[in-house]
Amino acid sequence: MYTFKLIVLTVFSALTIQANLIAQKSTILIKNVQLIDGTGAASFHAAVRIKGDIISQIGTLNALPNEEVIDGHGLVLAPGFIDSHSHHFGDLRRNPAGLSTSNQGITTIIIGQDGDSYPMDSLTKFMKERPIVANVASYTGQAALRKQVMGEKNVYRKASQAEIDRMKLILKSELLKGAIGLSTGLEYEAAFYSTRDEVLQLAQVAADNNGRYTSHIRSEDIHMDDAIDEIIEIGRITKMPVQVSHIKIAKKEDWNKAGIILKRLEKARAEGVNISADVYPYTFWNSTLRVLFPDKQFTSLQSAQFAVDQLFDANESVVVTFAPNSSYVGKSLAAIAVQRKEQPAQTLMNLIQLASDFDEQYPDYKGSTEAIAGKSMNEQDVIDFIQWPFANICSDGNAGGHPRGYGAFTRVLGKYVREKKLMPLEKAIYKMTGMTADFLAIKDRGVITVGKKADLVLLNPSTVNDNATINNSKVLSTGIEAVWVNGQIVYKAQKSTGKLPGVLLLK
Repeated sequence: MYTFKLIVLTVFSALTIQANLIAQKSTILIKNVQLIDGTGAASFHAAVRIKGDIISQIGTLNALPNEEVIDGHGLVLAPGFIDSHSHHFGDLRRNPAGLSTSNQGITTIIIGQDGDSYPMDSLTKFMKERPIVANVASYTGQAALRKQVMGEKNVYRKASQAEIDRMKLILKSELLKGAIGLSTGLEYEAAFYSTRDEVLQLAQVAADNNGRYTSHIRSEDIHMDDAIDEIIEIGRITKMPVQVSHIKIAKKEDWNKAGIILKRLEKARAEGVNISADVYPYTFWNSTLRVLFPDKQFTSLQSAQFAVDQLFDANESVVVTFAPNSSYVGKSLAAIAVQRKEQPAQTLMNLIQLASDFDEQYPDYKGSTEAIAGKSMNEQDVIDFIQWPFANICSDGNAGGHPRGYGAFTRVLGKYVREKKLMPLEKAIYKMTGMTADFLAIKDRGVITVGKKADLVLLNPSTVNDNATINNSKVLSTGIEAVWVNGQIVYKAQKSTGKLPGVLLLK
């Protein structure tokens, strides 16, 4: 009997040891790091243990037998960056490993921006069938609703109340399926003709279903005061969090007036409106040529001349996409004007007409017909917006065209934190992680805390830098040493590991 018990105990002990070894194989210890937890608190030396996709321990930790150990060599370990205004999904559909996101530390992208979005059923199906490297959450776009209800060619007018009611029903359904809120792109033509009342009615549906509201406001130039008033009114009436997308001042006469706008936002906050902004760290944007006509009078030479004089610099604004004539890509609008023996205003009008003719001739053409990286902001305004306590960092990017698609987050860390010393590293990372997660009500990531998902970035604050330019927009950033998404390392030594652990985040 004693021998039998001894055998049983021996076997049990062996099985226990084996089980422990298996368990330890499923854990990862990242040791010797300077931890910045995403709350804005001061960094501290620590180790982090990952079990599966969860942060299981933080502190002074010793390696377990047979555990995978990664030495951080004293570098910074931060939460994975959350891109609150992203267009990277198009790239991730084509390139699931997503160097455009991983190389700058992004682990979660928020899509459905500027009023354009995919149906939630389509997103859910896609993410189940075709895994990608990053997590995804999505707004439902107002322009997408207008196109669905009114018809894609019939959105250049006010919607009837019956049409608005149909949009509201679809929006509610999308929110119940996990959309995080409503986005608008009111400067773009598909939504430009919608009334304040239409937007407010839809926003109220988002609020009633615990959503958020983000807006590329109606104007970033001649009607900016009214546009700011509209988003404040939406926040005041619906009582939900509202955010100004990629806040900027495009009109030259208004440069260096960021402080005035921020005072208006601060006043609204003091009155109980939960308004914030996201911002990317560049003085030029990427959009269509048509957005340079605030009144949508694309054949008006006077409007074109106003755009050249006030809304962008033709010498520093580069065409990044032009399907009718690919030889124009990579050239400034001023250079194209010289080539065409025209004044820049006339060239601006002519390129828009060429693009319109191309769209009519090739209705099945896939992709953007035309786009320009427009130089139209002032550096001091960008700095003021980045420093605003209620502004988080975004890219507004996709892979290619504008360097923000590969370098927005690393540009903040390199240029504005290390070089210009605008803010401590902890605060900048908070603006990329915890602050964004709070606004979006993302509960399971954004900070390094036991029980949260293991989305992490190991970075070198001494070398982190963006390297992408307009002329070479896909150059990888430096200083991002490793990236984990849901506990799996997806990026190391400027290369993808091939892991695709991204998930769809639902409200």
